[in-house]
Amino acid sequence: MSTIGTTVSKSSARNFASLPHFDRPTYLMCPPEWYDINYVINPWMAGNLHRPSRDLAFTQWKELHSQLQRVADIRLIHGQQGLPDMVFVGHAAVVQHGIVALSSFAHPQRQTEERHLRRWFETAGFLLWETPRETAFEGEGDALFNAAGDHLWAAHGVRTCLQSHRHIADAWHTEVSSLHLIDPRFYHLDTCFAPLAGGHLLYFPGAFDKPSLARIEAAYTPKMRIAVTEAEATHFACNVINVGQEIILGQTGSDLGGRLEALGYNVAEVNLSEFIRGGGSAKALALRLSDTRVTHQARG
Repeated sequence: MSTIGTTVSKSSARNFASLPHFDRPTYLMCPPEWYDINYVINPWMAGNLHRPSRDLAFTQWKELHSQLQRVADIRLIHGQQGLPDMVFVGHAAVVQHGIVALSSFAHPQRQTEERHLRRWFETAGFLLWETPRETAFEGEGDALFNAAGDHLWAAHGVRTCLQSHRHIADAWHTEVSSLHLIDPRFYHLDTCFAPLAGGHLLYFPGAFDKPSLARIEAAYTPKMRIAVTEAEATHFACNVINVGQEIILGQTGSDLGGRLEALGYNVAEVNLSEFIRGGGSAKALALRLSDTRVTHQARG
């Protein structure tokens, strides 16, 4: 906790008006210059060592970048040799009001990313909220604000520890609801849970234990819950980027896009097969920098 206290005390006299402010939806992305599968730290990587095509991955990433650029501004952080998962920058942090809760990755293979991410955020002028090394926390992989930006949903059980939830929520003095993930295939919350701008929730019920499902159902009425099938979930149907009425997701091979469009969303599906091999899709490849209010109120 001493690291946290030092960070806050150094920043306490700072003018919060000087923190980064975005009037347009803004995201951070990391090009896949060094993307590969060099190890196995989630079930999707198993059997896929060194199988992704870097050329195809770059083509797919550029298409995602192009689709997101239609509706948002994009900042870039460049990957580093030896850090193949840095492309999954959505796991790097949670950002709101110019404050960054940095990740404390569970696996040593990703922990080296942290210093590069810290340097980028510091240079960009964000206020850092550090997480202790012993408290595993993996950014928007496992902590997502609701559409209004006044409530945090956080997961534990696979990659992020329960003890991190209150600490992360304290960065914004917000309420937090903890959810327990019980299926190792859905090792991050963003693989099975996506609060959408229209107040809907896209989720896979089978990823959660019964008390967690009760919390979800208490917060979202049946009309606002969009349950995906197991087949859709294993195509990372919940790992979506949502900017206002726009939804960008990987190809699911189902009618999910049509179901979302029937609810008033505009849907773009992108082939992200090379990244699914590594355990991520659209959401994992982009980190929201603008406030939830700005991102969700956008109109294309």
